[in-house]
Amino acid sequence: MTTPMQVTSSKLRVPLTDDDHVRGPAEAPVTLVEYADLQCPYCGQAYHRLHELLRQRPETVRLVFRHFPLSNVHPYAELAAETVEAAGVRDQFWAMHDWIFEHQDQLDPVHLSMGCQQLGLPEDEVADEVARHVHLDRVRRDFVGGIRSGVNGTPTFFVNGVRYDGSYELPELIAAVDQAASS
Repeated sequence: MTTPMQVTSSKLRVPLTDDDHVRGPAEAPVTLVEYADLQCPYCGQAYHRLHELLRQRPETVRLVFRHFPLSNVHPYAELAAETVEAAGVRDQFWAMHDWIFEHQDQLDPVHLSMGCQQLGLPEDEVADEVARHVHLDRVRRDFVGGIRSGVNGTPTFFVNGVRYDGSYELPELIAAVDQAASS
């Protein structure tokens, strides 16, 4: 017997939309979709490698970030996801995303508020939106899309729509991107 959440898939089931958070050129030959938990230490390691990947392959890769908070393991993951979405409606998604990954051990409400302050975001407005869960539907939509695509842990990557199950060490990511770009 299988559970309703169990999905076996190697393809990205939710196509990219204008609502996705994208870093890199739209015409890049490789689209790397990451499902991540902002509190996950493995996603924190991947963050630094992805940053370097984008630096080394600026015209080759566009990175798409999607939420997959594992709230049962990381108690601040959903709060961080809602905070980054609140920053996103103020055109500061990537700035807050980067701040969170650079301060991953400080994701409680007080520190997230400090992050908003450091980025010049209206702390009270962001805190109010997070408290009212204004952006929770967006976070959960990403999560459900991840489930549909077979995501079962973080980080999970898709390279040009195909699940990438290799290492997220930088040389392996570069090799996967280069191979996808030449295909």
